[in-house]
Amino acid sequence: MSGTNSRLLNAIFSVTRPSLRTSRCRQRQGTKQARRLINTKPRSGTNADDPDFVSIVDAPPQIISTKKKHNKLGITVLALIPITAFVLGSWQVQRLDWKTKLIAKFEDRLVRPPLPLPPRIDPSVIDEFDYRRIRATGRYRHDREMLVGPRMHDGKDGYFVITPLEREGGSTILVNRGWVSKDQRFQQDRDPTSLPRHEITVSGLLREPWKKNMFTPNNAPEQGKFYFPDVAQMASHSGSEPIWIEETMTPSLLESYRREEKGIPIGRAPEVNLRNNHVQYIVTWYSLSAATALMLWMVLKKKPSNIAHRVRTSKEW
Repeated sequence: MSGTNSRLLNAIFSVTRPSLRTSRCRQRQGTKQARRLINTKPRSGTNADDPDFVSIVDAPPQIISTKKKHNKLGITVLALIPITAFVLGSWQVQRLDWKTKLIAKFEDRLVRPPLPLPPRIDPSVIDEFDYRRIRATGRYRHDREMLVGPRMHDGKDGYFVITPLEREGGSTILVNRGWVSKDQRFQQDRDPTSLPRHEITVSGLLREPWKKNMFTPNNAPEQGKFYFPDVAQMASHSGSEPIWIEETMTPSLLESYRREEKGIPIGRAPEVNLRNNHVQYIVTWYSLSAATALMLWMVLKKKPSNIAHRVRTSKEW
């Protein structure tokens, strides 16, 4: 009986020993952590006995706004766009008025009867007779012919034929006879009727000298290449006066086909061909001004995001 009791007690002690050991280990670890907390040096202002101690009550949370303001540079640029577009639109209104009056003045000159060209002409007064219909009699100097181009006509490549007109008892002037195709730019490739040798009367428009744009290359008179009609340069090259006449013809499709077939220069129609696109520019600039002004209004109307956060101002918490 005593042997049985001893075996039972040994079994009980063998089962409970691990739990006792575990509880002892936990007690030892808790003691070590407590010692560490006791030995740790408190931070400044965290001990109630410290005169620099700041409590949470002494530093209550504050509402700090993180409002995102509009970008001043972007608003300035956006505000300049409608103003600039409005100014440009107003300028185009003035240009439209100027161009309309100019076209009306030229059209009034076109309806007047042709004016016989005087023997001597002052080039400085050409501006007062621009688009004036004139008549001039003389003989063409085909040996001094010049080609200006290339120029397009009805989708075809060609050249303007410029021939000096020598007037008896008067000055020699430059006549733009019209357009010929590229295949007939040389005189030997044209019909003989395209090179009149007798005295003729030319009907055309007295025009101001042309102005060269920045994309047109310079002429090379010594090589016989003229990319734009520089009246003064061409007059000096051909021994003529700087007077520019554009020969006109009645618009006719059949007549144009006949002239193109024989190589006879196709003259221009007696009409004002100034471009007047200012109405389109006015609509474009004012539309841009209105659209950008609406965008600016929408941006300013929309309030910036205003997100508020509750934060602690204490450095220690």
